[in-house]
Amino acid sequence: MFANAGYLLRSLTAIGLGSIISLAALVANAEELRIGTASQGGAFYPMGQSISTLVSKHADGLTMVPIVTGGSVENPRLVNNGEVDIAITNNNLSVLANKGVGPYKSAGAMDLRAIGSLHYSILHMMVLDGSDIESIADLKGKRVAVGPAGGGTIPFLTQVLGLAGLTIEDITPSFLSYGDGFSQLADGNVDAAFALSGYPAGAVMQAQANKKLKFIPFTQKQLETALEKYPNYNEVRVPADTYGTDAEGVVLGVNNMLIVDADMDDTMAYEITKAIYGNLDEFRAENALANQIDPERSMLLKTPLHPGSQRYFEETK
Repeated sequence: MFANAGYLLRSLTAIGLGSIISLAALVANAEELRIGTASQGGAFYPMGQSISTLVSKHADGLTMVPIVTGGSVENPRLVNNGEVDIAITNNNLSVLANKGVGPYKSAGAMDLRAIGSLHYSILHMMVLDGSDIESIADLKGKRVAVGPAGGGTIPFLTQVLGLAGLTIEDITPSFLSYGDGFSQLADGNVDAAFALSGYPAGAVMQAQANKKLKFIPFTQKQLETALEKYPNYNEVRVPADTYGTDAEGVVLGVNNMLIVDADMDDTMAYEITKAIYGNLDEFRAENALANQIDPERSMLLKTPLHPGSQRYFEETK
């Protein structure tokens, strides 16, 4: 009996070791993908971390790692150049990239496809509570942290300044990461800080832990003009308790999305989409911004869905 027990133990051990070796081989043979995010301090990097975890865990034959980048403006270029395999950007910028206009005029028309919709990013326009900046027009001549040079804040900021008849030449811009920009605001080294990010944004939360902040408000006319002129934008109301402000923030937001090159293999795109949108409960447990994700918005994006993603969403209707 003991001989049989020893044989059984050796067999189980061999099976266990074989399973471990097989698992290691699978991991070693998995294709590693790179997802372009943004600077740390905004919402894109932790979002990319969560997506990487889901893909590495649930997509057959794939792993994924998040890459720090200049942000939503730079990310379409990185996908187009093959420097990353997938990236986070927003609905507006992906349209401009495929047309080869705006910030992508020098690069020419791209051929990007959508994997799916993510959370909204809002344009945080904030100053210290008690600041004499009470409107967009009051930014003239002020020191403003505008986010990284390649980030999505810059074109958004340009359009918002235009609502008050200003250009970026009318301010003194500091091209800083969101974290550094809001830190500089809290220290009084800049007069205002902007960040196009999901909310609550880590950079803003860190600043408001030490200093009370307030939103720079739009006039009703400015808000109406922006929504009419830029149909990809949405009016978003940020509750006062989000950042401890005295009043809610009425801001502009844009739908974020995942993009890939049109040449991505259909099965790979399907596996990525399934890993993310087929495990939303896990996604939401890891990243609070995932609670804002509505998969149905993926069908309304201005950039066409990749055929692999299209297949997943059609299967899950």
